[in-house]
Amino acid sequence: MTRPTLRLLLSHPAHFISLGFGAGLSPRGPGTCGTLVAWLFYPLLRTPVSDPVFLALLVSFFVAGVIATDRTGRALGVSDHGGIVWDEIVAFWLVLFFTPAGLAWQAVAFVLFRFFDIVKPQPIRLADSHVKGGFGVMLDDLIAAGYAILALAVLKHFLG
Repeated sequence: MTRPTLRLLLSHPAHFISLGFGAGLSPRGPGTCGTLVAWLFYPLLRTPVSDPVFLALLVSFFVAGVIATDRTGRALGVSDHGGIVWDEIVAFWLVLFFTPAGLAWQAVAFVLFRFFDIVKPQPIRLADSHVKGGFGVMLDDLIAAGYAILALAVLKHFLG
């Protein structure tokens, strides 16, 4: 297994995207770093566009992610290499879209998403182990996002 490098990051736009603009080069917790990058860039991406446009962007980012992460996975020799964090970025943007307003809610969303992405309860684990290539890379994080969104909705219901 090849470790992602700055040279790889800058060698092709697919790698730059897949490695989360460099977040995936982190030697510790690249998925968490990628999620933090998503959180940082979310207001810049979200503020100027309507809800339908934002959701259309997420769909296009997902499709682009399938292509980019597949290419980067092949370059690294591992389909779902830990340095590939575009899947966390796109999925967390979806979570933030459904997160109640406020920094505290966003922090809860961050913790929930990372929990589900790391623990991988079913069917996340099933998708992670059986669906390969770029689609598999993107899919398991999309399911983790669904769990996080559901947990947020339950928390909001009970906490008001």
